[in-house]
Amino acid sequence: QLQLVESGGGLVQPGGSLRLSCATSGFTLDYYTIGWFRQAPGKEREGVSCISSSDGSTNYAESVKGRFTISRDNARNTVYLQMNSLKPEDTAIYYCATDFGRTGRWCSDNAREFRHWGRGTQVTVSS
Repeated sequence: QLQLVESGGGLVQPGGSLRLSCATSGFTLDYYTIGWFRQAPGKEREGVSCISSSDGSTNYAESVKGRFTISRDNARNTVYLQMNSLKPEDTAIYYCATDFGRTGRWCSDNAREFRHWGRGTQVTVSS
């Protein structure tokens, strides 16, 4: 089974932190790019961060740069998104995604380039 399962979301106050996990199974994580996306109520899905296979290079949306950090632990088949200094505008459902038909070094903030998705985890930033 090929699966991506997000966890770690919840309610946090502005300025707080959360670490999201994307647990994968059924494939060798080393070979695949993983992207994090989010979708807030009434808004389109947007790219948050991406980590490539091979050298593990990373990309970030300008809105989260300096606050969020993406990482991968291939031995544990897990990708993480550490979120610090959270703001109310970070409130959204967060998804991880990949494309099992594409290997090599790549990253994208375009959700349509990712065909395989987890079900999401809710992050709410509010006082």
